[in-house]
Amino acid sequence: MRLSFEPTGKAGLAALFLALLVIALAMGGSASAQSGFDRRGGDYFKFEVKSGDPQVCAARCERDGRCLAWSFSYPRTADAAATCWLKNKVPPRNDDACCVSGVKGAGVIEPRLGTTEFSIDRLGGDYRNFELPPDATGAACGEACSADNRCRAWTYVRPGYIGASARCFLKERITRPRPKPCCISGVVR
Repeated sequence: MRLSFEPTGKAGLAALFLALLVIALAMGGSASAQSGFDRRGGDYFKFEVKSGDPQVCAARCERDGRCLAWSFSYPRTADAAATCWLKNKVPPRNDDACCVSGVKGAGVIEPRLGTTEFSIDRLGGDYRNFELPPDATGAACGEACSADNRCRAWTYVRPGYIGASARCFLKERITRPRPKPCCISGVVR
């Protein structure tokens, strides 16, 4: 038995458009690059990303005809470099705060969690800083700021950018946001 669909007239084109839209929406959730996920396996090329920016990894995959997916790992120590792995297959994603991963065509889409600012540094205004366990969301740093009446803004620096451990900077004034892949920031008051 052979099935065929030939759209005829406006109703047929509308049905075809609707079917394609449903398919695109169903696939859309897996096509986005996401922070806090790694894709293990399928590696064929690895390189250091001196800027520490996951966008570099996504862009390199876009330009490489063999690349189908990628994983970017933030530096884990101050002596290590951020690393990009290009993949010749699309492995499933795994929870891992170390990484950002995606498939070709997705780019880097940072999560939006209320007032949390991903890949943003708020330089200056620090009155206190302390070490924290690694966290893909920076939530513990934001909570520390919310609990301190003196704190107006905060910046969480991922491990490997200014030391081996993650650090939280509490700020007594709100400073200008600057794009930087090392950091997650937010304004509380």
